[in-house]
Amino acid sequence: MSNTVKPELLPEEVEKVTLAINAAVDQKAENPLIFDVTDRETFTDYIFVCHGTSDRHVQAISENIELTLKKHKIRPIGIEGENLCHWVLMDFGGLIVHIFYEPLREFYDIEGLCADCPSLDIEAISQMKTSKDNSESVDQAQ
Repeated sequence: MSNTVKPELLPEEVEKVTLAINAAVDQKAENPLIFDVTDRETFTDYIFVCHGTSDRHVQAISENIELTLKKHKIRPIGIEGENLCHWVLMDFGGLIVHIFYEPLREFYDIEGLCADCPSLDIEAISQMKTSKDNSESVDQAQ
């Protein structure tokens, strides 16, 4: 598998990626990984993969990601798999999110498809400040 590297996100994707990762982690998403596919793919810049331990857990993760991004006026282009919640795919343009029910994650092996792409440091991304975080800090200080 690819090595984890310090993230250098595209400026236009920092907010989207940071919010999605934090929303998933807040719902206890398991084994979150994000791949930088900017040099390989044309349909997206980043692929985020995680899993839940039940269909309800997968649903909670996907709902939290959708609601969190919606609060910041970021809407998905499309969402697939919400009915069964075994594999939810969320397309946010520059970010594709795959949330699996644990047994299916290994079967579909998205990580294998991204093995030649850099895996970004989730901890570092979750610590990133978005432009809205900075503007809210300024607003609160005034």
